[in-house]
Amino acid sequence: MSITVVVALKVEDYGKVEASFNQRKDAREAAGLEVNLYRDMGDANRAVVIGSAPSKEAFFEFMTSPEQQEAMKEAGIQGPPDLTFLEG
Repeated sequence: MSITVVVALKVEDYGKVEASFNQRKDAREAAGLEVNLYRDMGDANRAVVIGSAPSKEAFFEFMTSPEQQEAMKEAGIQGPPDLTFLEG
């Protein structure tokens, strides 16, 4: 059973985040993540990723990988993401 994840990110530049997100599509798919990126209409410095993951463990394995950590740094992600996990 998969879970739903909601990831809120504080960002410098949504365009940089979007470009990085698009480049990491294959890596996300390999990890079993099916997510979409959204721009917060009320806050230009906030992006939200919503989708599914096989499990919390699989999600954390992907997010803590050196490759993903570097991609987030280069994309201008500011601070740790705000994570919400949903089931049902």
